[in-house]
Amino acid sequence: MATNITWHEGLSHEERVSFRQQKGATLWFTGLSASGKSTIAIALEQYLLQNKLNAYRLDGDNVRFGLNKDLGFSEKDRNENIRRIGEVAKLFADSTSIAITSFISPYRIDRDNARKLHEEANLPFLEVYIDVPVEVAEQRDPKGLYKKARAGIIPEFTGISAPYEEPLAAEIHIRSDKLSVEEAVKVIADYLVEKGLITL
Repeated sequence: MATNITWHEGLSHEERVSFRQQKGATLWFTGLSASGKSTIAIALEQYLLQNKLNAYRLDGDNVRFGLNKDLGFSEKDRNENIRRIGEVAKLFADSTSIAITSFISPYRIDRDNARKLHEEANLPFLEVYIDVPVEVAEQRDPKGLYKKARAGIIPEFTGISAPYEEPLAAEIHIRSDKLSVEEAVKVIADYLVEKGLITL
């Protein structure tokens, strides 16, 4: 634990919103590997940016190779990975950006802790469940991870040999085997407009 540190007040979130003319929020994408999380998140980020909204996507590529490169894939390390992502997403949301996180984040308690961080800071947190049957995810398997998991090469693989705890009350629930990427982006964007988080 850090000691001998003092919190310094700066601009309030409300002042940032006033200056930037944009509200911040975190969209927490969760779902099985190969569910379509990253594909939809990338398309959503592009859509928001094209509409002159500030958005940034956090995923394994820009987090696991930098901020969290010291972490492995044990349950403890996965928990810490998600904790750090929650803290970073909160900072983005406080800056009035739309943070889009795209991680399996298989444990409810980790997602609930990320939500609590945002709620304590009075920042919107929306859980976006990209849902697909494991059989469909396994058929897609773009990185060959399910095949390796079935062969025992990856011993702790979510949905096969490690649990995935589905959200109980996600704000947005998308069946990626039933909607196109464009349709999924529209569902999310329409929800953000409906809740007054963005204006298009």
